[in-house]
Amino acid sequence: MDFLARAQQVIEIETEALQGMAARLDGAFSRAVEMLHATLDRRGKIVVIGIGKSGNIGHKIAATLNSTGATAVVLNSQNALHGDLGMLSDGDAVLLLSYSGETPELLDLLPHIKRFEVALIALTGKPASTLAEHSHVTLDTSVEREACPMNLAPTSSSTAMLVMGDALAMVLLEARGFTEKEFARFHPGGALGRALLTRVSDIMRAGDMLASVAAAATVRDALGAMTAARSGACLVLEKDGSLAGIFTHGDFARCYQQDPHVGERPVAEFMTRRPISVAADSLAAEAVQTIGSHRVDDVVVIDAAGRPVGLVDTQDLARMKIV
Repeated sequence: MDFLARAQQVIEIETEALQGMAARLDGAFSRAVEMLHATLDRRGKIVVIGIGKSGNIGHKIAATLNSTGATAVVLNSQNALHGDLGMLSDGDAVLLLSYSGETPELLDLLPHIKRFEVALIALTGKPASTLAEHSHVTLDTSVEREACPMNLAPTSSSTAMLVMGDALAMVLLEARGFTEKEFARFHPGGALGRALLTRVSDIMRAGDMLASVAAAATVRDALGAMTAARSGACLVLEKDGSLAGIFTHGDFARCYQQDPHVGERPVAEFMTRRPISVAADSLAAEAVQTIGSHRVDDVVVIDAAGRPVGLVDTQDLARMKIV
């Protein structure tokens, strides 16, 4: 067996399934998003129910919804009949996951769910199934074939259901106007949380750690300032304190190769004018994006008046575990 060729085939089969599902999207999807939006607006929650592989997918969908500010819980169908149905309230929305749409445990639970005033949204591969018939909206996740060589193990079908859940969560996120700041509230841990909660002013080099020289200074002066501040870059300032440019160790290495006696020449000859900058009150995530998109190691930090107040180095981001 050619393992790589087989793996590529699996991916191609699942990709084709997703493309087919995308092409079938219609007004039912929009109605589902509107139902979920209305549920959250009235302080209701989204209840996700699935059995087997669909249950595993349901846990992921609920996690994605929660992480984007859409309150969601997973209801175990077996426990629901023994008290857990108490987590369901009038005004909630229920996502019912079953590829066949005929899962006995889910259908047995359906009459009890319908005693509540809830919106029922089915994610199923069988739009003519019993589950679809008893739901307010049906989202078609059908696939032509599974990626399993025996066409048995849920592969393409489970992927389709997962992606449909992602589509619901992401469209719902945009419809609700969910922002990066709100996202940060739900992700306080790890590098992502730090990048979203930390301000540039919290991590920038300032005071004795900020190397700076006057525009009339020499390259030697700039190197001395960088050594004292233990920094790889130095701000070059005009007489009024405004930013003239930035000079880095990289700049020195390049000019030294051309002139070994460059130390006595004006630093202004070799500095980078109009360097990349970020605002002091912006999020650290913006500094990460700026450094990455411009492929630089240092960005100048400016205040509301556009005057330089600090410097952010890629090493600072690593030290603070922002990246």
